[in-house]
Amino acid sequence: MFGNFVIGTGIMLVPGTLNDISKDLMVSVPVAGQLIAIAALLMCLGAPLLVTVVARWDRRRLLALSMLWYGALHLLSATMPSFASLLVVRVLTVISPAVFTPQAAACVGLLVPAHQRGRAISLVFLGWSVASVLGMPLGSWIGEAVGWRYAFALVGLLAFFSAAWVWKTMPDAVIPPTFSLTTWRETLQSKPLMLCVGVTVLYSAGQFVLSSYLAPYYKAIFDITPTQLSLMFIWFGAFGFIGNFWVSRNIDRLSAPRTVMMAVSGMALSMLLWPLGTSLPLIALVIIPWGLGCFAANSAQQARLTSIAPALASGSIALNTSAMYAGQGLGAASGGWLIAHDQMSMLHWVGLTGLLLSMLVSWLATRTHKKQTLLSSIRSSDQGS
Repeated sequence: MFGNFVIGTGIMLVPGTLNDISKDLMVSVPVAGQLIAIAALLMCLGAPLLVTVVARWDRRRLLALSMLWYGALHLLSATMPSFASLLVVRVLTVISPAVFTPQAAACVGLLVPAHQRGRAISLVFLGWSVASVLGMPLGSWIGEAVGWRYAFALVGLLAFFSAAWVWKTMPDAVIPPTFSLTTWRETLQSKPLMLCVGVTVLYSAGQFVLSSYLAPYYKAIFDITPTQLSLMFIWFGAFGFIGNFWVSRNIDRLSAPRTVMMAVSGMALSMLLWPLGTSLPLIALVIIPWGLGCFAANSAQQARLTSIAPALASGSIALNTSAMYAGQGLGAASGGWLIAHDQMSMLHWVGLTGLLLSMLVSWLATRTHKKQTLLSSIRSSDQGS
């Protein structure tokens, strides 16, 4: 969980410090937003490709090395003199999330009994929720108070500590089944799995149209101070933590598909009510359903994929992680385009569209999986008789 806390803090650091990065490196907010979009695209491409590359690696060594890389590149980022150089280093930095997040989830699925997988995977992703409560607000406050470089350096140091923790606590010789081309083909040909991946793309894009630019949005609309900005991120993150913790305790009882639908519905509700947020207290109320659903949806999706096809979990979770980052990149790029064309007021409506489409695809995924399960049961019954 601590590893995902560090990963999540590093990923969310750019949106939280976007104002200072833009000012310090003398680029516009939409240009600075490319750090989010391009990094997300690279993570999207890297997650499934790296599954094959690292297939035979001992997971203890792999996860520790990925955190060392993350730490070193964040420290290097803090020294970059220009936006162009920072962008290059950022692209290299996000190799770590492309490896760590899906492999950590796949590993925990191997280390616990099948009936506890949903809860265990949700607890692993609880680190992202903690990052939103503590990491992102702290990074945002440091960025606004003393500069984004200090915030990046702090993440680098935390990553080194996380690497040592992984090395000390994780057992040796944890190696998931090798993911061959045949297994990849089976994963890609699974309609329920691919529909679930589509769900993740859509709700991630729907969120990141707006969430990538919350700091500039709050500044432009409410003239928010650094302390107020940090408090808003803490408020949002606290509900993210509550939502994810609730999911970790109830997902095995409710079922993963139902949990996903509840989480995405909450996010969509916030986007629908966004125009009512005409002051900071009101917008704080509006974002509560979004906070409850944002990280809960990610955790539930990982558990959902594992339950559909446990043998394909390593690849399907990597694809889902890729989908999450693809959605982030698509959302950040779309939001940047809207801001560049003076359409900041449209951010939440575009986000709502993505979330509603995600709910539709989630319903289709559940229906398809139930249908395939029923047909499989009928075939098994016929063969038995």
